[in-house]
Amino acid sequence: MLKIVRSSVDGYRELTPETCEAGVWLSLVNPTQEELDTVRALTDAPMDLLKAALDPEETSRIEVEDHHLLVITNIPKTREKNNYDTLPLGIILSEGHIVTVCLEENEVLGDFNVRTRKAFHTFKRTRFLLQMLYKTATLYLKDLQQMNRRTDDIERDLRKSMKNKELFQLLDLQKGLTYFTSSLRSNRVVIEKLLRLSGNTQLHHLIKLREEDEDLFDDVKIEYDQAIEMVQMHGEILAGMMDAFASIISNNLNMVMKFLAAATIIIAVPNLVASFFGMNVPVPFQNHPAGFLLVVTGALVLAAGSGLYLWKRRMF
Repeated sequence: MLKIVRSSVDGYRELTPETCEAGVWLSLVNPTQEELDTVRALTDAPMDLLKAALDPEETSRIEVEDHHLLVITNIPKTREKNNYDTLPLGIILSEGHIVTVCLEENEVLGDFNVRTRKAFHTFKRTRFLLQMLYKTATLYLKDLQQMNRRTDDIERDLRKSMKNKELFQLLDLQKGLTYFTSSLRSNRVVIEKLLRLSGNTQLHHLIKLREEDEDLFDDVKIEYDQAIEMVQMHGEILAGMMDAFASIISNNLNMVMKFLAAATIIIAVPNLVASFFGMNVPVPFQNHPAGFLLVVTGALVLAAGSGLYLWKRRMF
């Protein structure tokens, strides 16, 4: 899907390729080859830059080629309730346009629409780029808070019953945190490189930090630093929980095995007595009128004694 937008102080307009003008934002979401060719014709951007973010395994990076600046940043994506992933978002800055390329619809691009038209200007390319990076950082923080709440819910469920379902949910969260950790660190490197590039006078036609952009740039760095600290903290907490519950499960298994061993010993005592008195040889009390009751009583007493001994040894 191709959407061409121009947002300014005068309003918000969606254009067509035929009416495209300077200072517009060209948004490509899961584009066709025809749409890629159209954007290439409008912006003169190299095809390899346009297709870079269409690789789901693409990592965050910056590339300058033929008077175009490519910024690839990984954005958070929630697939299911406990399934968190990341998605590459390509942002291309040229002298007259800004192009975004992504495989799927996402909250970062969706936040820039007709309702928020006064908050962003497509002709201010550097500021628009920083606003996207800031929105990405806030989404990471939002998802991390959701993951923290979900972890608390799973922990409460695990305290009630040790089921594989909850453990698999924890594994999904831990997997998502791993993706987030890698993406946030690589995104932070991209931000530092952006700062260096903005100071390069030869690239001021593509990216230049103005005085009003410096505060926003600082906010972006602060948000990313906070997200990195939070994901590290949640990762340590989740790893500790996994280790703790693994120990609890192992301990519960040991307790069950101890109980079964104790029960086996107690049951074996009457069985052993019955085996002795069941032999086809002379045995005590065989001619006594209450011989059977005496043997049963003796077996039960021995079993009770064995149970008392094992109980004192905390076998159950």
